[in-house]
Amino acid sequence: MKMTFWGVRGSLAAPQTALQIQDKITAVVQRISAADIQSPDARQFFLSQLPAWLYGTAGGNTPCTELETDSGTHIILDAGTGLRELSVSKHAQSVREWHLFLSHYHWDHIQGLPFFTCAYNPQVRLHIYGQKTDMHQILSAQMSAPYFPVSFDDSFSDRALFHPLEDGDMFELGSALVSCRRLNHPGGSFAYSFEEGQKKFIYATDVELTNGQCCVKPEHDFFKHTDILVFDAQYTELEAGIKRNWGHSAFGDVIDFAENRGVKKVYFFHHDPAYSDKQLYAQLDAARRYIEVSQKTLAVDLACEGKTVIV
Repeated sequence: MKMTFWGVRGSLAAPQTALQIQDKITAVVQRISAADIQSPDARQFFLSQLPAWLYGTAGGNTPCTELETDSGTHIILDAGTGLRELSVSKHAQSVREWHLFLSHYHWDHIQGLPFFTCAYNPQVRLHIYGQKTDMHQILSAQMSAPYFPVSFDDSFSDRALFHPLEDGDMFELGSALVSCRRLNHPGGSFAYSFEEGQKKFIYATDVELTNGQCCVKPEHDFFKHTDILVFDAQYTELEAGIKRNWGHSAFGDVIDFAENRGVKKVYFFHHDPAYSDKQLYAQLDAARRYIEVSQKTLAVDLACEGKTVIV
């Protein structure tokens, strides 16, 4: 399986501001020495040594992650504003069948759907999976007048097929085994597990860990021995204490949760829209220090737009 991040922010889109870009340029210029610009090789080496928060960005789009199975099934996890970035990518133009899994129906997870240009192609079929409710009504409401100029039915017509799910459902999708679990989040949210061959991938956003647990019902083996886990880690420990019942997790709790279940690698996801790249990478450094000091084996990284990972 191959996974790509297209949107990684929570709550609302957070594009880079002019001031943030100016601050990055200033920080880079302050690091330059005469030796760093003597030759093309020197300049390239200088750039390669810059910290990740300077030479790049985590991104500002709301949640959207793409998963392609080894057998060629194309899966989308949430329809935030990152969905537009996926729709204009070169490889997306040739796909004729998409499977969209919605964690829940909060606006930052569905607001990109009207801009999913691939689905306007009459040759494309769109399967939509989510918590059992009137999905058509929920998704069409944001495209009704006066909020959007084109209605859901005029855009997608009968090419959109709905698949309502309940907590604990399990089914086959191509060569992958899919299962879902309801998470602790206001209004509920679904985590999705995809198993193909000997690999296991789980997407679990908008979830609050409480006493080391994240599911409404006992999770049993749902998270155990996951190869790649994308997990909500929006808060620091201090923020999590202040914002109880807001539905998000602290990165330290996520580390403990994943380590206790034999997860191999976690990608911190659903970044706070108020956080700069520098703050996000500082959290990642703090997480890695915590892992080292506590002698854990878990690997952690930051979900960044455009990053592709082989599961």
